[in-house]
Amino acid sequence: MSISSYLNTLPLSEVIKYAGGPPKDAIPFEGVPKQHPSDKKKLILLYDPLGETPTVIEFKLEDLLHIEDLHSAVTEAGEGIHLVKLWIRKGARGVIMEPFEVDNPIYFKQKIEDIQDRFLKSVHRQ
Repeated sequence: MSISSYLNTLPLSEVIKYAGGPPKDAIPFEGVPKQHPSDKKKLILLYDPLGETPTVIEFKLEDLLHIEDLHSAVTEAGEGIHLVKLWIRKGARGVIMEPFEVDNPIYFKQKIEDIQDRFLKSVHRQ
């Protein structure tokens, strides 16, 4: 499946927003949620969509514990983007889909370490 399939999916509307405060056993992720294009048991999150390194993350719906509406942002083209904070169960597995430059050789190990460092710093800022 191409990355454009993920980016062109419909907004996430099937998830129920829970009342009450955020759970203590969850980690927050901010971005734009979308329905998974091929699996109804998963969602995708366009994490940091207006930042320097936007990332597509995939989660299982069963790991989503809480949702908070955040502010809306506006792109340079004047399009509105509705941001949310998703609280994902601690210990859950997600999939990060991130672009990389094709080169010879490809050093995935260093790339993975860079992604982990950047991602952990981002999550801890919240």
